[in-house]
Amino acid sequence: MSVFRRMRDITVATLNERLEQSQDPVKLIDQFLMATRDDITEVEKLFQQVASHTKQLKQQVDQATTMRDKREDQALMALRAGEDDLAKLALQEKIIYEEKIEQYGELFEDSRISLRELENQMNDLKLEYQSVYSKRQYYTARMENLRIQQRMNQRMGEFGGKDVPKMFNRLEDNLTDWELEARSLRELRQAGQQFLDQASVSVSTILEQEMAKLKQKLKNSGKE
Repeated sequence: MSVFRRMRDITVATLNERLEQSQDPVKLIDQFLMATRDDITEVEKLFQQVASHTKQLKQQVDQATTMRDKREDQALMALRAGEDDLAKLALQEKIIYEEKIEQYGELFEDSRISLRELENQMNDLKLEYQSVYSKRQYYTARMENLRIQQRMNQRMGEFGGKDVPKMFNRLEDNLTDWELEARSLRELRQAGQQFLDQASVSVSTILEQEMAKLKQKLKNSGKE
């Protein structure tokens, strides 16, 4: 595993730990996604550079291979023609191209390995990005559910739920007080009417008594 891959693993592990403690996981995930996009961009640029370098190395190997084969054919032609010196010169150049093939061949293989590794890292980063992005969608939905629930709880706390019984209890108390007050006033009016009726009877009785006394007085004065 490359150093780059280990660094990415550490970053993902750190993200998982921070997600468990974060109150705003979406913001944290967005930061991670931004950093991952930057990493992808850097790897893509490096991949293009390595791909271009690998292509150049392959061209060197191919050219050296072509020239080696050509010099070998020329050496054979020189031998058939009895030109041993020319054959030796061609073979000397063939040996030089064989060394070049070996040297550039090793560089080419190393570059191909690096290119495959970068390609794997780039694919891993893109897969990682998609995986974390899916988590972002999930946490975004959870956060929205939480915000909706908080708004509902706030509304219920202000306008409904536990305040409704209290509201009707207060209304019940007020109605009871009003009923008692009305009943008391009615009883007071009834008591006042009874008093007036009794007073009226008493006044009539006293008036009759006074009239009787006056008549008796007139009667007694006539006898004299």
